[in-house]
Amino acid sequence: MAVKKSRAVSARGILEYRLRGSRGLPVGANLICTDNSGAKLLRIVQVAKSGGRLRRLPSAKVGDLVTVSVKKGTPDLKNKLMKAIIVRQRFPIRRRDGLRVVFEDNAAVLMTPEGDLKGTEVKGPVAKEAVDLWPKLSALASSVV
Repeated sequence: MAVKKSRAVSARGILEYRLRGSRGLPVGANLICTDNSGAKLLRIVQVAKSGGRLRRLPSAKVGDLVTVSVKKGTPDLKNKLMKAIIVRQRFPIRRRDGLRVVFEDNAAVLMTPEGDLKGTEVKGPVAKEAVDLWPKLSALASSVV
């Protein structure tokens, strides 16, 4: 089975090939909120820029921006729709060097409508793919894997 590749021009003007990524979190998946914003449990409602295919659930991978509903947490956040960035997933992530990374849980961090992170610290490891896409995340992450 062939792996789809996408072409992208880097900042240096060099043509790069990036792998599509392992999408392991469909709409309806539960996530742990791993920042200190006050939310505990999140559910994916919508995936940004997911494209689409008839009768296929939109799914997200590490580093994707998703819309989530807060299922458990403080009363001011509960039942609110918010944006979040996925930082860990249980489904194996395949990297260019052939390494596969697997985390113990599915986790995300919340964002404000302005695009800043809602919490001030991120608990647990964060995937390198998410840090590459979101530079603000690297400042708050305790460890990057």
